Amino acid sequence: MPVIAMTQEMATLGKDVALGVCDALGLQQVRHEVGDVVAGRMHVKKSLIRRIREGRASRIEKWAADEKTISIFTAEEVYDLAVKGNVLIRGWGGTLLLRDVAHIARIRVCAPMEVRIRRLMERLETDDEELARREVEADDAARASRMEQHFNVRWGDPTLYDLSLNTERVPVAQCVEQVLALVKSAAFQETPESRRHLAELALRARVRAALRSDDRSDQIDVDVEVDGGEVILRGIVVDDGEKRVVQEVVRAVPGVKSVREELQTMAGGLYRFPQQPSRGARPE
Repeated sequence: MPVIAMTQEMATLGKDVALGVCDALGLQQVRHEVGDVVAGRMHVKKSLIRRIREGRASRIEKWAADEKTISIFTAEEVYDLAVKGNVLIRGWGGTLLLRDVAHIARIRVCAPMEVRIRRLMERLETDDEELARREVEADDAARASRMEQHFNVRWGDPTLYDLSLNTERVPVAQCVEQVLALVKSAAFQETPESRRHLAELALRARVRAALRSDDRSDQIDVDVEVDGGEVILRGIVVDDGEKRVVQEVVRAVPGVKSVREELQTMAGGLYRFPQQPSRGARPE
């Protein structure tokens, strides 16, 4: 069940490469669908999620959907798609969320800035070079900001990918061939160990999303680890009541076989850390 995570910069022909790979391998291609799921979970418009990710949302709009919640629900969906297999995930941090899963190929499609500007001008049917440059630069800036904020990595670092394809010099058809060769190689075949690791990552993401989506626990911040089907909870909660809520929510998550609770309570429960926004109701 091949799984490919692909990232692309604006106007690099990444869409064409992805389509060619999916046609050759019979894979489902997923891109905007991830944002649609996240918007549904957060009860906000799909366009709002897109604007936030593109760095175009106003301060007021960001009040409706905090980025931490977006990140949690995005991770849940990406891991769920990867577990099901036979999919190419374009964007949404897939190359970074799935970087520790040995059988998943991580692809970057890129091209020099001037080439991308020219391609965007052709796509927009405009001779306004400055307009195209601003669009490309804004997209790059938003991408770099997300990667640093959510993954603490530098955008453009070649070590984050298994294969980088420069479409200025490598035609789309040859890019597709390169991806197919990588995916079919022995190094990227699924193993029981890699499958188990992916399942653990998916369960961890599912637990974090469950805690975030439940009104009783959406402001409780705990660390979640997974060992097989056992979920280990660590961190600080206010009192035993919060402990019980966290355990109840986690035990109800599909795939959880047992819960090891190592939570600590605050002395007397008199002090509480500043609250996180309740599913986008307030900013962080």
